[in-house]
Amino acid sequence: MRIWRAIAVVMGLAIAGPIFAQETTVDAEPVAPSVLILDMDRLYSSSDYAESMRAAVEVDAEALRVENERIVADLTEEERSLTERRPGMSVEAFRAEAAAFDAKVQDIRQARDAKENELNQARAEVRLRFFEDVRPLIGRLMVEKGALAVLDSRTVVVVRRAIDITDEAISRIDQDLLQPVEN
Repeated sequence: MRIWRAIAVVMGLAIAGPIFAQETTVDAEPVAPSVLILDMDRLYSSSDYAESMRAAVEVDAEALRVENERIVADLTEEERSLTERRPGMSVEAFRAEAAAFDAKVQDIRQARDAKENELNQARAEVRLRFFEDVRPLIGRLMVEKGALAVLDSRTVVVVRRAIDITDEAISRIDQDLLQPVEN
């Protein structure tokens, strides 16, 4: 009886070998991935379209930087003047001017902080608008590739590089959404 079992097992393996080989061949054919990944940070930082959106905010940032430098220079000069005049001033007059200067510096600092916060808010809004603008394009890429979902690469632990569409998405975004700059 054992011999018949052994023969049945060998025969089964002999028949199953070609079947498994056939399945392996079928699996080796390219199949559309059901999930794609996208590096959202790189998409935003590397896209020329995103750069064009950030440019206006960065013009404001540069203007703020220049304005801050001018204010610092003015305050430094005012402080130097106060320090130079101190020996000829009464204690009360110096304290009053020093207190007024400190209050002015605090007011300026609060105004500068408010402008920095506005600038940071503008940067965040540009980023949100960028992702709203590109979402339909990413959806079209997903459909073209036959996928069911696109995930941010930060949420993926292990992945095959073949399902990363970041480079293709950047290229498509810049091609479809970046308007030519007119001189």
